[in-house]
Amino acid sequence: MTKLKFVYWEDDGFWLGYLEEFPDYMTQGESLAELEENLRDIYAELSSGALPLVRRVGELEVA
Repeated sequence: MTKLKFVYWEDDGFWLGYLEEFPDYMTQGESLAELEENLRDIYAELSSGALPLVRRVGELEVA
């Protein structure tokens, strides 16, 4: 099982959020549970390799 971090907030009765690895792809839900399910769907689509030019966030170590 893979664990992913996500950023989320509530606005006007909707829960909005995005995966930290893919900050360009935001989704929403009427509940936090629905938002989490939508984030799982986005992750499956973005990590499948079927979409071109998917931008990610990486980490670089420098001296």
